Amino acid sequence: ANQLAHYLRKLGVKPDELVGICLERSLDMIVGLLAILKVGGAYVPIDPDYPQKRISFMLQDTQVKIILTCESLQNSLPNHQTIVICLNKDWEQINQASLENLNSTVSADNLAYVIYTSGSTGIPKGVIVTHQAVNRLVLNTNYIQFTPDDRVVQASNIAFDAATFEIWGALLNGAKIIIIAKSVLLSPQELALSLKENQISVLFLTTALFNQLANLVPQAFSSLRCLLFGGEAVEPKWVQEVLEKGAPQRLLHVYGPTENTTFSSWYLVENVASTATTIPIGKAIANTQIYLLDKNLQPVPIGVVGELHIGGMGLAKGYLNRPELTQEKFIPNPFEKDEVIPPTPLNKGGNEPSKLYKTGDLARYLPDGNIEY
Repeated sequence: ANQLAHYLRKLGVKPDELVGICLERSLDMIVGLLAILKVGGAYVPIDPDYPQKRISFMLQDTQVKIILTCESLQNSLPNHQTIVICLNKDWEQINQASLENLNSTVSADNLAYVIYTSGSTGIPKGVIVTHQAVNRLVLNTNYIQFTPDDRVVQASNIAFDAATFEIWGALLNGAKIIIIAKSVLLSPQELALSLKENQISVLFLTTALFNQLANLVPQAFSSLRCLLFGGEAVEPKWVQEVLEKGAPQRLLHVYGPTENTTFSSWYLVENVASTATTIPIGKAIANTQIYLLDKNLQPVPIGVVGELHIGGMGLAKGYLNRPELTQEKFIPNPFEKDEVIPPTPLNKGGNEPSKLYKTGDLARYLPDGNIEY
């Protein structure tokens, strides 16, 4: 990673500069991500399976000058004015660079990555995420405590922000990443076996995949320390099935938009009422604030539906090249009177006014203070 970072620096990569990375889940992918961050750049993950049109749009929107990829995927990239580094082919040159750590001037406010939303509601949007936001997700947090003994599955495509939790949750806490092949992930029986064989302790699943596995192999999760699931509406009967047939030590229902760095709230599932129609999304994760507000930005009472607004350290800087949309969705926080902090060498612009992200999602408070989506 250091050699590749020095190589990128020679090519002129500077702090906050965007660098594309189009690789399958692999050791090379991890090396590539680390190298981009070590040189101070921010990575733009590109799914090799994306349609050419979407990849073209992303390359044009980000104006990346460099893409890290491999020979087998090079042809899936549209012709673009970018330097393409094939990690398997160009390694002889990269190998001549220094092994030393780079002196990084990057601080908490610098960019870590730009990840694109699915674009299901129009044009895909590039969400700009800082180092601080990634740290808030996986360090000193209340919903999970990673330890160096953990073995974390890396199952998510890097263009999906759950990979942020998997990769940096493991690496920033000295834990081990286990990359499970796509074919295994798609076979419930093989996945169940793989979790046990690899002594996996932490796993995140989309709700759809959780429902499917709970239906076919509900006992698969019994050896896990922590199983997290979220991303869409949940069927309580499958959660009940897992609790009965082989519960992990901790089963967490998580919620969060990409604009607030992967997860915003969590709920520890210990039992499911027979009358339950849904599972709560719980309470805010550490260093995060959640407000349920009406259209006048006033807090709603318990039991009354309001729009979910999120603030805190996980908030993205906004959308790439979309100032109007950023202004519309990231609004001034009416609940925090900003204390003006003058600029310092580390915090060059002083403090930015506190913001809230308008999710567009509707939710209500339950009497116990948990949130129901």
